[in-house]
Amino acid sequence: MDSQIDWHAARAALEWQLEMGVTETISETPINRFEQAAPPPKAGVGSGVAAPSVPVHAVPEVDPVAEAEAAARAAPNLAALQAAMAAYPHCELQKGARNLVFCDGVAGSRVMIIGEAPGRDEDRIGKPFVGRAGQLLDKMLAAINLGRDRDGEHAVYITNVLPWRPPQNRDPKPDEMAMMLPFLKRHIALAKPEVLVVMGNISCQALLGKRGITRLRGQWAEAEGLPVIPMFHPAYLLRNPSAKREAWADLLDLNARLTMKA
Repeated sequence: MDSQIDWHAARAALEWQLEMGVTETISETPINRFEQAAPPPKAGVGSGVAAPSVPVHAVPEVDPVAEAEAAARAAPNLAALQAAMAAYPHCELQKGARNLVFCDGVAGSRVMIIGEAPGRDEDRIGKPFVGRAGQLLDKMLAAINLGRDRDGEHAVYITNVLPWRPPQNRDPKPDEMAMMLPFLKRHIALAKPEVLVVMGNISCQALLGKRGITRLRGQWAEAEGLPVIPMFHPAYLLRNPSAKREAWADLLDLNARLTMKA
């Protein structure tokens, strides 16, 4: 018996199925979609099978520093810079941090203070220098009539080299600093301070390319076209109270520079 049907009968059967609501068809033989496909035969001596020609597409290598430079350069203002940093995908520190710690104080202040990285309290609150070290910093600034909550010539602006807390407050790694440095430089350019205060070894390394804060402190340098004074980090002063004398001398030096430029 011939099981073939003509074209008109096949069309009529198909239209009837569509009217009945059929949306898909299946074959008479079930297909195991979880079954792994058999591996292709390996080419070898005596196999008689030639190795297939598979086009290889090279994956472009990502340059995190170049992407950071492009993102920072494209930011026209501080709000855009903060958004660009939040969207930057290559720094692993972001995954373990609660908050991006961007800044505190008054943008456009004469003095811009640059710390190292957020600690536990800074990560929790989302602002730099809010723990014990931050409280000491506020007292130090108040001693020369400056503060993050003041106006005009007495205001300061504060940020860090890194916007995210390193695990266990460890020192930043070189690649982490390299990725964040373009953002820091753009931050300085947009904030437009007259003087930079770099606190601690990490800040000195980032902007001056040097470490050894006990040797560098109190010695004026230059970075990003601005005068820079390295100072002890307040956390260091909490561990080494005897160093407060040198810190006070540096504060007086900073105050003299601001008075001279006023």
